Amino acid sequence: MEWNIAPEFCALIILTIVWIYEKKGSNIPSFRNKIFHGCLIITFMAISSNITSTIMIDHYKEVPLWLIWAVTTIYFMFTPLMGLIYFYYVVAIIYTKYSEVKKILIVAGVPTLCYGIAIICNFYTKSIFNISLQAGYIRGKLIIITYLIFYFYCLLSVCLVAYKHRKIEQKAANILLCFPILATLIIVIQQTHPNIILSGFAGSCALLIVYLYLQNKQIYIDYLTKIPNRWELLNMLDFLSQTGKKIEKTAIIVLSLRDFKMVNDRYGQQVGDAFLQKISKFLCEINPKGSVYRFNGDEFAILLNGEFANDTKYYINQIQEKMNRMWRVGEYTSYLSTAIGVVTCTANNKTVESLIQSVEYAVLEAKKGKNNYVCFCDDNMLAEMERKKTIAEILRQKLEDESFEMYYQPIYATSAKKFLYVESLIRMNDTPIGPIYPSEFIPIAEETGIIIEMTYIILDKVCKFIKSILDNNIPIECVHVNFSALQFSQINLGERVMEIIKKNNIPSNTIKIEFTESAIADSTDSVIKFSTEMKTYGIKMGLDDFGTGYSNVSTVMSIPFHAVKLDKSLVWMSMKDEGSTVMVRNIIGAFKGVGMQVVAEGVETKEQMETVINFGVDQIQGYYFSKPLPSEEALEFLKEHNK
Repeated sequence: MEWNIAPEFCALIILTIVWIYEKKGSNIPSFRNKIFHGCLIITFMAISSNITSTIMIDHYKEVPLWLIWAVTTIYFMFTPLMGLIYFYYVVAIIYTKYSEVKKILIVAGVPTLCYGIAIICNFYTKSIFNISLQAGYIRGKLIIITYLIFYFYCLLSVCLVAYKHRKIEQKAANILLCFPILATLIIVIQQTHPNIILSGFAGSCALLIVYLYLQNKQIYIDYLTKIPNRWELLNMLDFLSQTGKKIEKTAIIVLSLRDFKMVNDRYGQQVGDAFLQKISKFLCEINPKGSVYRFNGDEFAILLNGEFANDTKYYINQIQEKMNRMWRVGEYTSYLSTAIGVVTCTANNKTVESLIQSVEYAVLEAKKGKNNYVCFCDDNMLAEMERKKTIAEILRQKLEDESFEMYYQPIYATSAKKFLYVESLIRMNDTPIGPIYPSEFIPIAEETGIIIEMTYIILDKVCKFIKSILDNNIPIECVHVNFSALQFSQINLGERVMEIIKKNNIPSNTIKIEFTESAIADSTDSVIKFSTEMKTYGIKMGLDDFGTGYSNVSTVMSIPFHAVKLDKSLVWMSMKDEGSTVMVRNIIGAFKGVGMQVVAEGVETKEQMETVINFGVDQIQGYYFSKPLPSEEALEFLKEHNK
């Protein structure tokens, strides 16, 4: 019989290409990657031994018979092994840990073991194949077992995928169903056309499909710097966490480039990319091989594991020394300001999620320091981070059930000598971790974006409080509601505000919306547009905490403010010396001169009260008159003092 082995040569070429590209990909020695490498090796052995055996059989009179027997036996041994290793790969996709499937792998290998014994016995039984000088190669009566073993594992793979389809991503499930079916069809063709050798072609086609859709690690390589990206770092950490002890000796360094956008703006995107490539190359040169990752656009991560983790400070010093120097790309030069965050695996910080969150938090803290500042995420910082997470969860819960506590601080009107104004303040006294102060939970609400919906709930509660004031015939001008700078990112902000006010059926002029100078600095155009829109409805606008240094007077003048509230630091400063007194008096005079009312906050003593009255302020807020009160107490206070 003459055999056509051209498809096997094609299969060998396909397999070699896949193998080369696989080598350029992930180096993570995970269970799945190890099995795929096993697929490549076993398929290569099956194809190469098939080609060699076929050529030898064609020239069986010139080649030593024992050598033909040996190579052909290897071929028959590895052909069903392809089915087994492909089944193992399906198992590795579904179960990521070897320890979970050890028994499954052993049981699944029993048919192959039995077949292997049959192949060894074939030297005596000649039941699978026979090779002799008289007749050449002859198929044995039981050769069908070779194909049945392969079909068995293909069927087993399909059944396992079908059984565990909910645990597998749909795309992966489709591929895992496709490749055993394709391999089976090709082997069936070979059986019907025995002169065409296709077993290796079936295996290489299956592996090509698996590589392209499931094993292609090019998606884990950063296109610009050609180093592994963030996803590959997560995969490596996940692998280390599965191996237990290995992650205990792990440190992560993240180098963040401060204001790198300025480099792109100054020199252009192409030059900026060249700087990133140069930094990447430098980091790869000074750190252990394969330890550098592109963490984010202008951030790089270094993963130090095992003995390298003990030298974390050495690598940080190397980085700092270089980053303090001028960087040059062609004719362009620039100093690159950096912040460095560092985290090491501890008993309280073993999961992938906690490690990444910890190092990102360390980077944020490092950015608060000077250039090249290094922040080590220690146990205290971990505790602080956990507290923030807890507070964020409490905020989400209170947002869900709208259980924020509202307090109100009366504001004294100097001309009417009554409390005609009130500031609404949010409190969280009743929480699982005890009282939480606004100075702590408001920044967290802003970081998480919770502040946006929280403000709408606060506005609704304030409207209900105003309704109760009006129902009790208590004289009131307006209640102040604080808006975060983040609120002005909402496209439908004005619409939502008016919807809440109308729903509660209160006059819109009883609401005064206050925001700080930081809101003006962050969203000047949005603030001006919103303020102009609200003015048409009669809603007053107020500037809170003036004097904290975020905006200039000209910007403040461009917004239709009804009142400006002086930060308590200005009030207290005015008591220190004559120069401060003159400055504060002139600031108040400037605002009053353009028709704005001036509120002095933080007044705690009689002397401070007399001073700000002397300055000509319109309203006074502070503990001298009243601390913030729960809604019922605030209502009683207004009743009593506004008779």
